[in-house]
Amino acid sequence: MPVNTHQVRVRYAETDQMGIVYYANYLVWFELGRVELLRSLGLAYSQLEKEHECILPVVEATCRYKSPARYDDEILIETRPSLLRGSVIKFAYRILRKAADGEENTLLAEGETVHVVCDDQLRKKPLPAHYAEALRAMMEP
Repeated sequence: MPVNTHQVRVRYAETDQMGIVYYANYLVWFELGRVELLRSLGLAYSQLEKEHECILPVVEATCRYKSPARYDDEILIETRPSLLRGSVIKFAYRILRKAADGEENTLLAEGETVHVVCDDQLRKKPLPAHYAEALRAMMEP
């Protein structure tokens, strides 16, 4: 299944006293992955909110930590849609440390977020058709 990959470098402010990325920052990177996935499809989170009056609140988030990320690591955020049913969307993520040439990337964390498409009053509504079509196309084998 295709994934969108976005690269970032770990900033000092993202680390804790032990020099390891603070665990909650992985959820921030998941959000970055979602935004960049939509952008790669020619869609924008901002347009979804402004033009279609849709928001995508997170109703569930999971993250399994495998290995620590540290200051100045180059990381890859892999994001893919894994479920689209009615007003529910699930995204899957993998966070990897980018390896030096000829080596394999190291899996740092993997997780999912579940979202419900809503209006500004938090009432469920359908995802606009062109967003749904683009996400479904990514989910096809």
